[in-house]
Amino acid sequence: MQIVFMNRLSRMSGIDQEVYAQLWIGEEEGVWNLGWREFSANGDSPDSIWYEGSSWNEMLCVYRHELAVKMGDGYRPLIEGVFHEEESLTNRNQEQLKLQYYSEQYRNEAVYEELCAWRRGKASSERKAPYILASNRLLRLLSAFLPHTPEELLQIPGVGEAKATQFGMDWLAILSAAPRERNFPLNWVQEVIQEDLFSSWLYKQKEIKYKKQLERLRLHRLLLQGIESGLGLEQLKGETQVGRRELLEAVEELEKDGYSVDKLIRLELEAMPQPEQDAVWKAYGELGDVFLKPVLYKVYGENFTAAEGLDGYYERLRLIRIRFRREQIAKLGHVTNF
Repeated sequence: MQIVFMNRLSRMSGIDQEVYAQLWIGEEEGVWNLGWREFSANGDSPDSIWYEGSSWNEMLCVYRHELAVKMGDGYRPLIEGVFHEEESLTNRNQEQLKLQYYSEQYRNEAVYEELCAWRRGKASSERKAPYILASNRLLRLLSAFLPHTPEELLQIPGVGEAKATQFGMDWLAILSAAPRERNFPLNWVQEVIQEDLFSSWLYKQKEIKYKKQLERLRLHRLLLQGIESGLGLEQLKGETQVGRRELLEAVEELEKDGYSVDKLIRLELEAMPQPEQDAVWKAYGELGDVFLKPVLYKVYGENFTAAEGLDGYYERLRLIRIRFRREQIAKLGHVTNF
């Protein structure tokens, strides 16, 4: 096996004992191997094989995820830039991440719960998903730093003019009632957090990020195999242990990435009458393909209900939309060529 990459890492164990480890990537006849070995005073530990297979992308996802776990445990590399990412943190990003870290450690729990209650009520009255109104991250930031004025509110990452205008008065009514120990601006955060704890937290965020990427990659692989084998959505649900809605989102991602999913679309739409499919297609042409509900009402009527529920109808709309978008892209490419 040819070693194509190797790095040495170390961390402190106990008061003054340093523990070393080695991370390596090897290749032999198109098969990638990814491994980890620890060294101690008692001798070398056996190799831990993190990955063995032919997919470079999957190997890279495993590498990033497992390395983030180790660095979250305190290991630090001899060679920097170990995640092989194109993007790097700017000073502004670093500052915002430190604000996020601080808010996770020191949020005002009572205020956070009150903000969550506000969000539930607002989402219910406006018939919107709660996360569209405000993310958990944003509510944590608000509850940790407790802005009392519109100007302070705009210093919170994630609060722009639109959100401040829409929800600012509601938030400030909750936040200004809570006493706070520190004031704005928030440059004091840089001085009070411990860099080593922040670094470990940062690697934990990378671990979560890379785990999601790895799960997404493996789901796509299972989907492609299942589609090629002629499986339908319900069978794919059993194979992947993923809900139908998430499966459809993954199918749409595969289509965007250039993979063919038409075999699945044909299978799922074979029981749908062609005139009904044509009506959906026409509705997309008239109304656009961003929102599904107007298309549903256009095809089936404003007061349409179904005893079996609407999920199946929305699934078929999404599958037809994949074909519709593909054709629009093809037409655009044809026009561009001319």
